[in-house]
Amino acid sequence: MKSMGQKSVFYGVIVILSLIVPWLLPAYQTQLAFLWVMVVFALTWDVVGGQMGYNSFGNIVFFGIGMYVTAVIQRNMHFDIEEYVHVAGRVETLTPVQYLEGLFLGMGAGVVVAVVIAAGLGACILAMGMRGQYFGICTLGLGVAAGELANGWEYIGAGSGLVTPVFPDQLGQRGAFFYYIFFILAVIAFLTLRYLYAGRFGLAINAIRDDEDKAEAMGIHTTRYKIIAWCISAFFLSLVGGGAGHLIGFIDPTEVAFAGATFGVWMILMAILGGKGTLWGPVIGAVIFHITQELFWTYLFGWQRVALGALIVAIVVFFPMGIMGWMRERWPERFGHRVEEREAFSASKGGG
Repeated sequence: MKSMGQKSVFYGVIVILSLIVPWLLPAYQTQLAFLWVMVVFALTWDVVGGQMGYNSFGNIVFFGIGMYVTAVIQRNMHFDIEEYVHVAGRVETLTPVQYLEGLFLGMGAGVVVAVVIAAGLGACILAMGMRGQYFGICTLGLGVAAGELANGWEYIGAGSGLVTPVFPDQLGQRGAFFYYIFFILAVIAFLTLRYLYAGRFGLAINAIRDDEDKAEAMGIHTTRYKIIAWCISAFFLSLVGGGAGHLIGFIDPTEVAFAGATFGVWMILMAILGGKGTLWGPVIGAVIFHITQELFWTYLFGWQRVALGALIVAIVVFFPMGIMGWMRERWPERFGHRVEEREAFSASKGGG
């Protein structure tokens, strides 16, 4: 009971701080909004890369799909396409109702498109039995291909990019508005994954990670679970992508929407830093990585990429098990033993 009470207080403090921090730090509302985007990045990558053991380098595809679908639907609902492209989106401002209508309808449509594509790609790639480094290389190619396709498609702005509609002043501050949208999405993603990991789905994808052949022999439909896991990632990534494009205000095909060299790599690093294969690890890793990155951009101007590269090397070298793994080893009575550790302990005890 005491533990449950402590957890309730802990969660309550986090929620309260998250709700008031945009007003305590108004100058950093955009950066704070992107903190929740990073949390969703890390959580969704960990579904496949951590919990299931399939290292995917192409999850950024679903982020970009959600971003473009949302922007295109909002543009097509209220503007003449040729006029909009000619004046780079700076036409008459939408009313708050029009803006919200287009934004949320676009985000919903983005989810449908992203999940359908994830299911289709999963059926093609995963059903072929592609595993390990072959799966990773294949997904990396998907991210590169998506960026090149968007770069040559005039309907969505091609290499010139796509400007999103102007945010209406009546809705308040843009940073705060999207901060709360991303905060809600991050909370929903966290709670959804916590529920799924505690049930049959979590057991199935963990079994795939530990030994897929044995999982299949036990009657687990591994391909089905792998596709579902990828679709879950696509669902949340497309939602944050739809909002992120409007927060940034401009969608570049390779630097924003399908930015595999930045966003695509960062989502993996954040999960590794916090501890992949855990629920809280990706959240902790995302918070630490994003804050550190923002400090580099603020105080190491000109050297920020060098410092970020050094941080990436440090994460891989010094935190191979992640922060949660380090804490589990240091305080096992508080953070719990891993399953294989308990089995090894039981075997050694029985053998003695």
